[in-house]
Amino acid sequence: MATGVGPVPRLGASLAKLTHTPELMMTDGEAYLVEQPVPIGPRGDYKPKFAGHLPFSRFFDSAVWSGRRHAMVTPTQIDRFGQINLSQLGGTHQQPKTQMLGVRGFPGNTIYHPNSFFFPSHTPRVFVAGEVDMVSGVGYNPAKRVPGGNYSAVDLRVIVTNLCVMDFGGKDNAIRVVSLHPGVTFEQVQEATGFELERGDIVETALPGAEELAIIARLDPHNIRASVIKDNPPARVGQA
Repeated sequence: MATGVGPVPRLGASLAKLTHTPELMMTDGEAYLVEQPVPIGPRGDYKPKFAGHLPFSRFFDSAVWSGRRHAMVTPTQIDRFGQINLSQLGGTHQQPKTQMLGVRGFPGNTIYHPNSFFFPSHTPRVFVAGEVDMVSGVGYNPAKRVPGGNYSAVDLRVIVTNLCVMDFGGKDNAIRVVSLHPGVTFEQVQEATGFELERGDIVETALPGAEELAIIARLDPHNIRASVIKDNPPARVGQA
């Protein structure tokens, strides 16, 4: 089961469903389970094809606690351990400089099932030196591990940004670069990151072909994705 939080992760999960992973089930962003992706934004006369009702309690029982859900989310900060923050920035826990959403369900999400991350702006303010301002999601920081705790289900998969794709396949789950978007260098990525990155077997990020771009356009008829990355850089078409 895939849960895409935000326009681009949701479009990514939908594209996967309609291309290489047809068996994927998805949440619709509300309270239902769907087998066919639901377009984002106003739906007009479109009627989603619901596969089942998925209230919050059932969602935990059927997907979260069992580890069958893979969530891709967009936190505000991430550190070298994969710890994420979407709660507060600066100041103290009692009086933060900026208050955001709170930890929401991330403590449970990050310890029960796979998680991946999308960041539309890759900068040192997002990929921070040291530790995130408030740990909202479990990562691979040994200093945060409680003796006797079970961390076997912590499974951080992929980080996608506007510059590259990374994973946690380095030494001791270190973040490493595995692909660079066309025209981007490893040095540019490192300069935009507040901690040392490892080099994987770096390749150029695969580009969408005309078929994939057509699917994305159909699932985002209002072009909401244009507001995600600064200045909405033009898409390049890869080989189908």
